Amino acid sequence: MTRSRCLLSAIVAAVLLLSGCAAAFNSRGLNLAAEANFSQIVREFEPAEDRLSGLAFQDLIYLCSAYGELKNYRKLFPCLEAAQVKVNAGDFTADAWNHSATPSRLKAIALIELGQYAEAVRAAEAADKFVTDKGLTTFEQVKVLEVLGLAYALAGQTDKAGVVVQRLKDVYLGYPYMLVKDDRNIALAKIYITLKKYPEAIAVVSYKFEDSNAFLKSIGGWDVFVNNKLTFEFMKNKSLFEVGRFADAKAGYDALLAYPYMADRGEMYWIILYDRGRIAEKEGRRGEAIRFYEKAVEVIEQQRATISVEAGKIGFVGDKQAVYARLITLLVEDGQQAKAFEYVERSKSRALVDLLAGKKDFVVRETGREEQVRQALAAADRSEAELLALDKNLNKSRTRGIAIRAKEDLQKEAPELASLVSVAATPASEIRSFLARGETLVEYYYTDADLLVFILSANGLQSAKLPLAGLADDVAAFRRALENPRSRETAGFAARLHQRLFKPLETALSGRQLVLVPHGILHYIPFNALYDGKNFLIDRYEIRLMPSASAMRYLKDAPKDAPGGILVLGNPDLGDPRSDLAFAQQEALEVAKTWPRSRVFLRRDATEDVVRRYGSDYRYIHFATHGRFSPDRPLASALLLAPDARSNGLLTVDKLYSLQLGAGLVTLSACETGLGKVSSGDDLVGLTRGFLYAGANAIVASLWQVDDLATSYLMIRFYRELQKTDKLTALRRAQLETRRKYPHPYYWASFQLTGNAR
Repeated sequence: MTRSRCLLSAIVAAVLLLSGCAAAFNSRGLNLAAEANFSQIVREFEPAEDRLSGLAFQDLIYLCSAYGELKNYRKLFPCLEAAQVKVNAGDFTADAWNHSATPSRLKAIALIELGQYAEAVRAAEAADKFVTDKGLTTFEQVKVLEVLGLAYALAGQTDKAGVVVQRLKDVYLGYPYMLVKDDRNIALAKIYITLKKYPEAIAVVSYKFEDSNAFLKSIGGWDVFVNNKLTFEFMKNKSLFEVGRFADAKAGYDALLAYPYMADRGEMYWIILYDRGRIAEKEGRRGEAIRFYEKAVEVIEQQRATISVEAGKIGFVGDKQAVYARLITLLVEDGQQAKAFEYVERSKSRALVDLLAGKKDFVVRETGREEQVRQALAAADRSEAELLALDKNLNKSRTRGIAIRAKEDLQKEAPELASLVSVAATPASEIRSFLARGETLVEYYYTDADLLVFILSANGLQSAKLPLAGLADDVAAFRRALENPRSRETAGFAARLHQRLFKPLETALSGRQLVLVPHGILHYIPFNALYDGKNFLIDRYEIRLMPSASAMRYLKDAPKDAPGGILVLGNPDLGDPRSDLAFAQQEALEVAKTWPRSRVFLRRDATEDVVRRYGSDYRYIHFATHGRFSPDRPLASALLLAPDARSNGLLTVDKLYSLQLGAGLVTLSACETGLGKVSSGDDLVGLTRGFLYAGANAIVASLWQVDDLATSYLMIRFYRELQKTDKLTALRRAQLETRRKYPHPYYWASFQLTGNAR
């Protein structure tokens, strides 16, 4: 590297990575950072046994930056904590620059990438306070304001984001701070785009990137500036697209797609492909649009994580599900039903992978192959981290090949676990083989404009498009009516939904047995209670649910040699008398009597530890307890059990994927999803899929908290019927008998069976 190139790289590294002004020294860390050689920084600077406190601050801050660029969050946050300790003690100099704000700023960037916006605001505010209190340089001021403005905008604090915008506009850009102009304008554009102020974004990035500081850029070479250039050009063309200047956006996007580095920038690559598909649609080029969308999906599916790196790098959080929606719609219109159905399954798989993106401690169910499975999972994680990184010395083509092989190895060793960490879908022809004779699968999928239904049976695959307008309102009204057992409006809303969702399909249904795969808000509908004016669906059909059609391939056979009957946990002591469930306790005792060799744990004994210790020793597990469901944080949804020395009493959805059960059936008797909030359905999908992954053959769960007495009545009859017949028939008979005593659907329709009916 020439002396001028080295000096320029040092300046650029300071601006783009750690901030500061012209370097007085060229340390090893600074030069490696300027070269974007972050993996080498880790190799040279990472201390043995993670003894971070022993590093000099200068080496430590470059190491933290490298961890951040490599998306190694597990090591980044301890590194930043160690750096902050040194800053607090007055040690904050690297290459003669004051980096007292850098640990907080890097922490805020990482939190933005992880989608933790409220926490990012706090970290960015701390960094801003350091800049203000210490009077740090213009470079540092711009980089901190960028992160602060983004955090505010993403957290919905638009007024505060506007204040940051004005502060950025007021930044002095005279000598010697001309080089910071691009960074200031990129910061403004990111915040504007996050706020959806696209004309304002266009205004600040309307010039040619290479025309700014042209001399320095020419002697530095484009490799030094490539990340800023791609971000700059993307934001310009994204904004042009959003304001309807499609011809300009098309030309700019096509230039970006031809750029050799673009394939390595997945966070913007898929968005460009998606927008190009939408432009092709507007031009009437359906085949071209399909090809763009398929390529966008391919890029999306290369990554496991739902890490919002695009928010940090380009000020834009894209909706990956929207790509699937447009592709599926076009495929249906093009007559490619089988392909559309496969992408519906891939869409739902992507949603589950996103839901579980941060989880690392999955239970490995493959006896005798645990180590091979864990190695395959670790290899997949490592390769993905490298694909997300901006280390120029990583061979992305080779890494992509490694990532593909790692996923293939995991699929071979543990196919069900692989489906939780990478997108997987099963073709319709294979799914048909999982259906019982005479059984028909009905899968719903809706976009912003259409409600699509796919019907799969021995007769083949059919699709239909149903009206979508007003569906969310009808579902919400139905659920409100169900909440009140004295409501006389329930039948009317049930009939309206029957007319919308079911009647148009009846001619394609060949038998009485149905597998329903809901989507989004449809997860909250008790399908058995839909009403045709004379009969409920439960009178005419046997209905079981699945979180996705592809999940049928992972259903286990019911255990035949479990030593125990029913493991019952009832009325746990939650520390508040208002949470006591008197009838649930009686229900627990009565349910246990219906099967020999059953065992009951009540009050303080009904703990999570009981589930872990005995969950594989019983044929069935029955929970008669409260549930706390969170549409906003699906993995935090939980069954409430009694706390003890080993557990807080919250059996969360997150824990289910680390749990090993052997029961053929799990019954959730007193749960509720919250009738007042109809959401994406991820809370229910996460719960049922979690129990299936833990080893349950089927789940019977309640959509709302039912009257204690009626629930007890229904459950006792359900378990008695299980001694005579299969799970689905037993539940249907119990519901019909309960309906005779308690006619309103509030009492009997809440319970649904997900999984294996037999």
